[in-house]
Amino acid sequence: MVKAVIFDMDGVLVDNGDYHFKAWKIFCEKYTIPFSEEKFRAHYFGQTNELVLNGLFQCNLERSEMKKLADEKEQMYREIYAPHICPVNGLISFFHELKQAKIKLGVATSAPKENVDFVLDALDIKDKIDVIVYDSMVSKSKPHPEIYLKAAELLHLTPSECTVFEDSLSGTKSAYDAGARVIALTTTLPAEKHCYAHRTIKDFSEPGLKEMLI
Repeated sequence: MVKAVIFDMDGVLVDNGDYHFKAWKIFCEKYTIPFSEEKFRAHYFGQTNELVLNGLFQCNLERSEMKKLADEKEQMYREIYAPHICPVNGLISFFHELKQAKIKLGVATSAPKENVDFVLDALDIKDKIDVIVYDSMVSKSKPHPEIYLKAAELLHLTPSECTVFEDSLSGTKSAYDAGARVIALTTTLPAEKHCYAHRTIKDFSEPGLKEMLI
């Protein structure tokens, strides 16, 4: 049995992609930046705000300006998503199963801490999670494996002892290159696109999900 399960957040704990896209669209309209959902999914999905904003503005923004713009966009997102936030189907019962089996739980996300607190508090699962890694805790964004190497280190395990649940291509590659076992949710991409995943699932209500961890 695997010793730890590490979850990405956006698209894994919550199916919130559409709300991020809405926030980015509003943000881009405000700053008269052309916005294409197709291009955004292909080039930016799963990346840190730093990479996204530098790409959208096509320059290396000053750190103070970067933080101001990132905070603005994320506030838009939280306001849009707050009335709709809910866990991905089957997540809460799956968490209970894993805790009963004494499997450690982690979250590794490119999102800022404010969004992590927003989601985990709304779902009331923060007390069940052993380790949380968010954007400012790593220097390299997904698809670099740093974030999953960091999560495994904080769990005092090797990546090979961990199973990761991800939804984006950059996220699955990050976990795969770290040496973890990867299960991809199809909340963001269809199963055939997940070339770095060992298995794919629709959500956490999948029959025999716990057995997949063996």
